Amino acid sequence: MKIDYLKPTLIDIKQMQELVLPEVKSGVILYRSDDEIASNIRSYKVAKDGEKIIGFVALHVHSPTLAEVRSLIVSDSYRGFGIGKRLVNESVQEAKELGVKELFTLTYKKEFFEKLNFKEIPKESLPEHKIWADCIKCKHFPICDEIALIIKP
Repeated sequence: MKIDYLKPTLIDIKQMQELVLPEVKSGVILYRSDDEIASNIRSYKVAKDGEKIIGFVALHVHSPTLAEVRSLIVSDSYRGFGIGKRLVNESVQEAKELGVKELFTLTYKKEFFEKLNFKEIPKESLPEHKIWADCIKCKHFPICDEIALIIKP
């Protein structure tokens, strides 16, 4: 299996939305409109098997020193092959190249991120603009059981 990791194009948005839809419906990943994805398309990295998008992640920069790994998804049939790990590691590397000092994530998959050297932190230590910009859109807000983790790239 040859998987390519690359920046998506606007044409890829439809496949990205189809891939993430079950996780959005279950409340694991926040819904992002086509317009929101389009305006942030440069923050995404996709994994492709041929022309089929099988996973993606976004590196969202919040400030000159802080960024977030978000919207990580891998197709069920491709899980267990290291695709998610590679997507996150590429995000960590990109954050390092940008000069980001801290990279965080909010997740239900604590162990996955701990294996990649992320460390758990109190959610209260996250920037307030993160909570109000994204979390308020979540169907679980304000009762959130996601775990906050951070790494210094």
